[in-house]
Amino acid sequence: MGDLELLLPDEADVLVRGLRSFQLRDMGSRGWNQQHENLEKLNMQAILDATASQGEPIQELLVTHGKIPTLVEELIAVEMWKQKVFPVLCKLEDFKPQNTFPIYMVLHHEASIINLLETAFFHKEVCESAEDTVLDLVDYCHRKLTLLVAQSGRGAPPEEESQYSSPMQELQKQAELMEFEIALKALSVLRYITDCVDSLSLSTLSRMLSTHNLPCLLVELLEHSPWSRREGGKLQQFESGRWQTVTPSEQQKLSKLDGQVWIALYNLLLSPEARARYCLTSFAKGQLLKLRAFLTDTLLDQLPNLADLQGFLAHLALTEAQPPKKDLVLEQIPEIWERLERENKGKWQAIAKHQLRRVFSPSEQDLRLQARRWAETYRLDVLEAVAPERPRCAYCSAEASKCCSRCQNEWYCCRECQVKHWEKHGKACVLAVQGDRAK
Repeated sequence: MGDLELLLPDEADVLVRGLRSFQLRDMGSRGWNQQHENLEKLNMQAILDATASQGEPIQELLVTHGKIPTLVEELIAVEMWKQKVFPVLCKLEDFKPQNTFPIYMVLHHEASIINLLETAFFHKEVCESAEDTVLDLVDYCHRKLTLLVAQSGRGAPPEEESQYSSPMQELQKQAELMEFEIALKALSVLRYITDCVDSLSLSTLSRMLSTHNLPCLLVELLEHSPWSRREGGKLQQFESGRWQTVTPSEQQKLSKLDGQVWIALYNLLLSPEARARYCLTSFAKGQLLKLRAFLTDTLLDQLPNLADLQGFLAHLALTEAQPPKKDLVLEQIPEIWERLERENKGKWQAIAKHQLRRVFSPSEQDLRLQARRWAETYRLDVLEAVAPERPRCAYCSAEASKCCSRCQNEWYCCRECQVKHWEKHGKACVLAVQGDRAK
């Protein structure tokens, strides 16, 4: 492991071995919370290992113990919970929680898993170890990217926080902002899957190229570029979890997310396996030829391999479009989403009411104990090591130099910002301090 260790090798092995799937009604329960904490520790250790470039023991353990399918199933389960149960929970008239952090943990669970998968899927053997669940993961990524394209017409989520009348409405806003970041992680995971395109099953290739027509979806992502925006006449890009202003000298530099799209397109269009199976209809041809406008000399200097894609598009412009294929093909289909929906159909309100009573209405003592566990999980020294840059002010996003003296969890650039942010931070701060005192 790296110089800064969150987990010893034996501890990591035990945590990976213990990963399992939970039913939707059990999300937020004590056992589920324990696994969420374990996943966060594995996630942070995986990032530390990748940053230190000293091997990838977490990824190796996930493959060795066959836990990638478990992570994919948990990812899709929490996605379904957010779509089917969370909206019902928000509408229950008798649900007025004093503290919404236990629900936030469930919402954040999806982000934790997709982040761990993004780190792990960098290695091709992880994609192979996903087995049949790679089909479910492809569908998951397609859902997220389709939503990202659909929302790009309305503009990217704002950074500023609006004033809402209740904690649950504020929680809904946080979930919306989190969804944007999750979709960007899904883009990276999809790109890593395309790196393995020549070894994917025919069913997975068919799903990517025929069912979802991912090349055309990726073209739309390049056109809309939801991770870029103009604010006050300045170009901003979403990186490292926040919007950052791009200096004029850096504006010609290819962003990481644009690069992920281009690499995925290169893999899907120029791989021999994919080219043999992708039907270039008149619609697909028209969409793909839009890429020629983006293939500037500046871009080719940064990604020289795209010269091959440029040649492919030049040839495509001179060829006739293919009629849609009508071959009868027997193929596998993703089953996790459909199985979970079948098992829980008609039970969404019952699940919400069960969780209201048993999970999301903890006592003051339970909250204090949980606060202590959160403080132990999110160690400040580890978070600082994982962070790609200096911490930012929780109120204005400027570079911060001081953290809250009481809880040590929030950072500020000045006293004025801390005072302005206290209305939002106060309750969490008191809870964190109480957790420390309970140790």
